[in-house]
Amino acid sequence: MTHTCFDIDIRQGVAHLVLKRGDALNTMTPAFWRELPEIVREIDAGAKARVIVISSTGKHFTAGMDLSVFGSSEGLLTGEGADGQSAGQKREAFRRFVGVLQDSFTALDDARLPVLAAVQGGCIGAGVDLISATDIRYCTADAFFCIHEINLGMTADVGTFPRLSHLIPQGWVREMAYTGRRLPAAKAKEIGLVNEVFETHDEMVGQVLATAREIAAKAPLAVTGSKVMLNYARDHSIADGLDYIATWQAGMFQSADVVESVAAQGEKRTPTYRDLQGMRKTL
Repeated sequence: MTHTCFDIDIRQGVAHLVLKRGDALNTMTPAFWRELPEIVREIDAGAKARVIVISSTGKHFTAGMDLSVFGSSEGLLTGEGADGQSAGQKREAFRRFVGVLQDSFTALDDARLPVLAAVQGGCIGAGVDLISATDIRYCTADAFFCIHEINLGMTADVGTFPRLSHLIPQGWVREMAYTGRRLPAAKAKEIGLVNEVFETHDEMVGQVLATAREIAAKAPLAVTGSKVMLNYARDHSIADGLDYIATWQAGMFQSADVVESVAAQGEKRTPTYRDLQGMRKTL
């Protein structure tokens, strides 16, 4: 299937999603917000890959939300319209509209498989929302990250604040949010936003795909269990996290994968694990 904003390549257990509108700075048009969650959920539900990598093309990873998205909100930013709806009704509808945008990135957080981001150039506005919802982030030396909404008189609302605050120190989140300054690649690595900085785009993508393949070679149920536990621990107390991992292991522990791991080590071969089961789309 052809997409407006993405090229997709799936091989060796890795689904590589590439933002392909480099000439337009990969702005997030209405098609982007539809396509991203559809692609991620299809891969996840069908167990078509074990890891997702998101990279981009052109000068910038993404310049953020395209202004056409506001047009697609059908005037929800305004007050009473020709249709006779009150300002309150329109505001409620706009709140739900923002929720739809948020869900596009929550799809990354909710996916059973890890999501890795490879960022070059600018990661601006909603781009920060996107990468904040991924599991691991990498960038090139020329990359920068900017909560640009404040420069437009807006508050970032698609996921940056709830997630970024768990990734980097509060002081840096607040400085970026209040000033709209660019966070350069070296500082992003220093404060833990990205794991590694690469000199070139090709080097970065090559290394990120290699890491993805390494993850894909692990037992899928153990990997998804790790993601579930990490996300749960992020959102709950230590006591809750300990209780939940005990419950998870009681139901999901896969002895066959452990036996295969030990056997493969003893026989000096690559272990072979079963994929996750595809999820039913309908009852």
